[in-house]
Amino acid sequence: MGIISNFLSLLSSDMAIDLGTASTLIYMKNKGIVLNEPSVVTIESPSNNILAVGEEAKKMIGRTPGNIVAIRPMREGVIADFDMTERMLRYFIHKVHKRHTLVRPRIVIGVPSRITQVEQRAVKESAELAGAREVYLIEEPVAAAIGAGLPITEPSGNMVVDIGGGTTDIAVISLGGIVYSESVRVAGDQIDAAIISYLKKEYSLLIGEHMAERIKMEVGSAHPFPEKKQMAVKGRDLISGIPRTILIHDTEVRDALQDSIATIVGAIRLALENTPPELAGDIIDRGIVLTGGGSLLQGLDARLREETALPIVTVDDPLTSVVFGVGKILDELALLRSVSTMSSVQR
Repeated sequence: MGIISNFLSLLSSDMAIDLGTASTLIYMKNKGIVLNEPSVVTIESPSNNILAVGEEAKKMIGRTPGNIVAIRPMREGVIADFDMTERMLRYFIHKVHKRHTLVRPRIVIGVPSRITQVEQRAVKESAELAGAREVYLIEEPVAAAIGAGLPITEPSGNMVVDIGGGTTDIAVISLGGIVYSESVRVAGDQIDAAIISYLKKEYSLLIGEHMAERIKMEVGSAHPFPEKKQMAVKGRDLISGIPRTILIHDTEVRDALQDSIATIVGAIRLALENTPPELAGDIIDRGIVLTGGGSLLQGLDARLREETALPIVTVDDPLTSVVFGVGKILDELALLRSVSTMSSVQR
């Protein structure tokens, strides 16, 4: 009986997935987070053979010869390349299950709050083709709220701002459902792109995604630092074509990010304006909860505090709150019934 029960548990090893634009995280029941890798695939052209997935593939971005292409199958929070998303998911699922092809798990996936029906179907079908027995979708702000331990099933208002790689999702949640949501396709990736664009325009310097991300993390901010910061930036001079190094200051990076941050602030203001008065009072008391990798931008909490005059709470680990929230759905299936945003499909 022991062998049979172990075999059956292997076949039904349920998992929660945060299928993000920048990273994919997988949580397994009784095991916690078992995978956290970039959502990147590299293929060989024209054969379309996969060379690497995840961390190994990300290292290749901007460094590949002509016959090797690095692909981000997720763009702005949704599937941009259906085939590559399915192959990436299949690889990750097999990796966490130690390559067992017989595994048919039940999967719960976090998705952006304003995902369309067509996009929902694409996510579900990708998971099914990757081997899922049953697929559930939960909106990421709800998952983030659950992961942050907010009392979302109570008749009180909670506002969550989830700044991911491709989208910023804002939701007011009460009684297990989203009362109002707002979503803008401005987040971590667009902030990186703004830095690349600024350096191209102001210095005629071309930099890659890796360098833009480093600049954002080291000297990027939404609010002035107590002391000035600067950083050496390496790139290619667009006029001479020769590699060049410049010094960039935090004030310049803040200027580059101004439009992106203003868009996020505007979306939060709009959500507050559309929040029912009864729930607005709860948000004044509890504040706005920030989560997602983009919320780690230095000084963002201070900027939002100034703009909204509300308390701003950043969760302990913004990068994992969504996947932990989706994981709680797996651990407490009663939440499936109490969270009204859930939909499912069975094969």
